[in-house]
Amino acid sequence: MGFFKSFFTGKSEDPEAEKKRNEQKNFEIFKYDGMRAQRMGRQDYAIKCFNEALKLQEDFETMSYLSQAYIQTNQLSEARQLLERMTRMENTHSASFIALAHLCYMMEDYPAMAEAARQAIAIEEGNAMGHYLLGKAVDGQGDGIMSIAHLTKAIMLKDDFTEARLLRADALMKMNQYKEAMEDIDALLAQNPDEESALLLRGKVEEATGKPQEAEADYRHVAGLNPFNEQAILCLGGLYIAQQRSDEAIEMLDEAIEASPDFVQAYQMRGEAKLQKGDKEGAANDMERALQLNPAELQDINGRYDNQPTGPKQTDILGL
Repeated sequence: MGFFKSFFTGKSEDPEAEKKRNEQKNFEIFKYDGMRAQRMGRQDYAIKCFNEALKLQEDFETMSYLSQAYIQTNQLSEARQLLERMTRMENTHSASFIALAHLCYMMEDYPAMAEAARQAIAIEEGNAMGHYLLGKAVDGQGDGIMSIAHLTKAIMLKDDFTEARLLRADALMKMNQYKEAMEDIDALLAQNPDEESALLLRGKVEEATGKPQEAEADYRHVAGLNPFNEQAILCLGGLYIAQQRSDEAIEMLDEAIEASPDFVQAYQMRGEAKLQKGDKEGAANDMERALQLNPAELQDINGRYDNQPTGPKQTDILGL
């Protein structure tokens, strides 16, 4: 009789099961609405949907989508709390620790970044990304030697790891290991002759080793490949100023500022070039404009763009 009564009345004999079915249905609606919103770029709506879904069910995949949405909307603290919760839920899932390490880098929390990378490596020793992120974290803490050691491990695991080679070459250059740095740069340019970051780094090595003409050619090459590469403009401007070619620096920086009126460092560097010419008023105006745009960005030109590394020469770096 119970079955026929349920059939004719449309009512379930098990309210708890019906409740669970409705909750599952609502969970899926919220989750997939959030996924659609995320694909459409509606991160605000996606976040609301994912949070509603998680109220109904603690779903690891939904947490992953929500953490991405938080990062895309610069809600880094919320994303971090969620990723830390995910690492506790599934502590053998290396991808969550990798994502957490990336996020800690964005937040400039290098000790936490290093710990998350170590956890990923503990789960999966052959995780090249884990070793790269650990190298990046210790580099952020000022330990160039250990950074190179971890980056070397990452490259051994993945020979074509562009980011790891770039970071290792930069670390080697800062330690005056120009020959070893150029080996990494040459390897990168053999794979891609127009790799902008590698070309800029080669220019910096050339400038540091007394080859300003070759450095200028590399900086110009990058600016030709990508007129919006701000680092190419700054490297070229810094080289001109170092060579007392202030007129050329000012002309180039005028064009850069015209194309990008909020280019803070370009105002700062143009002020340096104007001061070199004796135009104190023009220099002061440019420095004031840079300060108005972003006070945090205003810092000593030589401290930021001087390509001459300092400190004692290190040896046998790659033999670690």
